[in-house]
Amino acid sequence: MRAAILLMAIVFCIVPLAGIAWIFVAGWIMTVDGLFMSLILLSLSGMSFLNVFWELQDRGLLSFLHKEKGAAGKGSPAPKAS
Repeated sequence: MRAAILLMAIVFCIVPLAGIAWIFVAGWIMTVDGLFMSLILLSLSGMSFLNVFWELQDRGLLSFLHKEKGAAGKGSPAPKAS
């Protein structure tokens, strides 16, 4: 079930971007309708991307993004300068 939700979220990331590409190709980007439609599609794509990001993070597939705290956390703190 979670795989289907992840797949739908990926599709909902790509489809609005395709809509923005179509707006550019059709030449509607210079109209008010084209600008607002682009903003709406970008926000939809961004929200779906956040959903994909959080889902992948919950699954542990983005563990390489977390920095290791091994070497910096060990040892004594540096003395204060007087």
